[in-house]
Amino acid sequence: MRLSVTPGPVAPGLQSRQVASEGRHAAVHLLLACVLSLIAGAACRQDMHDQPKIKAYREADFFADRRGMRPIPENTVARGFLNDDDHLFTGKVNGQVTDEFPFEVTREVLQRGHDRFAIYCTPCHGQTGMGNGMVVQRGFRPPPSFHTDTIRNQPVGHWYDVMTNGFGAMPDYRAQVAPEDRWAIAAYIRALQLSQRATTTDVPPDRLSELNAPQRPTTGPAVGDSGREDGGNH
Repeated sequence: MRLSVTPGPVAPGLQSRQVASEGRHAAVHLLLACVLSLIAGAACRQDMHDQPKIKAYREADFFADRRGMRPIPENTVARGFLNDDDHLFTGKVNGQVTDEFPFEVTREVLQRGHDRFAIYCTPCHGQTGMGNGMVVQRGFRPPPSFHTDTIRNQPVGHWYDVMTNGFGAMPDYRAQVAPEDRWAIAAYIRALQLSQRATTTDVPPDRLSELNAPQRPTTGPAVGDSGREDGGNH
């Protein structure tokens, strides 16, 4: 004969103790999980701080000379600075300064040269290259005029080299003026020299008549004796 036992209801006090025990176990598990997560995170963070890398100017046991910063191999060229055209980047051909431009000199090139000349050259050399710029008028050492025989007979590659490396009291302008702009300035210097020594033989035949054309009068408001425009009794 089998007897079946049906569990009776749990006493209220015993049930509350059982729930409290389960809650404590869950809290302990959650706390352990948080602690483990913090430990793992701290370990990763420390690895980020202590990377196996060589810092600038510090020694390194990996190399025989213990120098962390390695010397640059000979003939190393930085990306974007492969200046493999000696004519364009040095003003020389076969080691000698050249009197030829590395590209065609157009009106646009001359205009660009005029603009760069006005910015970088006129303070010392003046607007026409006479060597009487504003800083010279205020006491700075005057540069030679572009219109002397010595300077006029220099090849354009010499002027490019001077702009690149400096000469005498003149500093180099390689950081301020790009190579193409240095050539444009050299072309404009040639134009300045021609402007100061030009003759009628340099004028195209179809434009000679313009030399004798009467000058157009300057138009503008008439100025009275008082220095104000006529009719301006203000």
